[in-house]
Amino acid sequence: MMDTIGLQKVNPGALGRRGCKLCRFAFRNPALAISLAFLAIVTGLAVLAPLLPYDAYRLDVLHRNELPSAHHWFGTDELGRDLLARIAVGARVSLIVAVASTIVAISIGVMIGTISGYLGGVADSIIMRLVDAMYSFPDMLFAILMAAFVKGYLSGDVHGFWGPLAELYRLSGGILGVLLTLGLSSWPTTSRLVRSQVLSLKHAEYVLAARLSGASGWSIIRSHLLPNTLPVILVSITFVVPNAILLEAGLSFIGIGVDPPTPSWGTMIGDGVKSVQSYPHLLIFPALAIGLTLLCLNVIGDALRDILDPTLAGSRNA
Repeated sequence: MMDTIGLQKVNPGALGRRGCKLCRFAFRNPALAISLAFLAIVTGLAVLAPLLPYDAYRLDVLHRNELPSAHHWFGTDELGRDLLARIAVGARVSLIVAVASTIVAISIGVMIGTISGYLGGVADSIIMRLVDAMYSFPDMLFAILMAAFVKGYLSGDVHGFWGPLAELYRLSGGILGVLLTLGLSSWPTTSRLVRSQVLSLKHAEYVLAARLSGASGWSIIRSHLLPNTLPVILVSITFVVPNAILLEAGLSFIGIGVDPPTPSWGTMIGDGVKSVQSYPHLLIFPALAIGLTLLCLNVIGDALRDILDPTLAGSRNA
């Protein structure tokens, strides 16, 4: 699939037309429409969390572990905090981490994949062996090792060059460490996709014509190769974003992600597991939140891949 995407010149209005096509596709696809609506609700909750009737950090020991009711739609946790408010703030954490880490991962992956594919030869072999070495580690294991190192280093008494970064880590409640971890560990997939596309594009006629006209390597990459890798980059985002949300939840679940008392879906699931027999709502609601969000992102990702590569949609319908 990746070798057939973007082989023609990308015009300025292509992405806008594809966005309109996604909207039209949503009207004909109920699953996609529901997924977009659900993500809109999650995003709205994350943005409007301060306007909810209850504060996510407010303790109320007189109303501990309450079941869902008219006053607390999702119930309260072991400290009397409103579960809906904490899920809303947890959604903000997940979205911030997902977007920021995806930007970092895509930036690194596009840069490395473009350089590797364009240079080829020994440079390509060395870079790809580095990527293969990273692929030899499971994603979660690599994220755990990196998160433990970042958290252990930045949470300590750090001075000098790393001092401002450590202070920013503490002010963010550990979010900075998580997004750095995910951003620095999620780029290999993007680099492989972009490299594959660049390898197929750099021998295209318009690239050869640009090289013969005296264009520099950077000019060819900027004007011809990168614009034609945009569909591949968009496809890779559909892989990176759900993976980032899942890894953030996993890291927070085992205690090396976001620092308490900052709410995180992974932390809430970990707390809910401890009392699942007595108060199952503490586990069910955050688990549903992360499960439905990942499901909706996958549905949207499939639709986006069908739009960017119509031949794939045809093969699925066959």
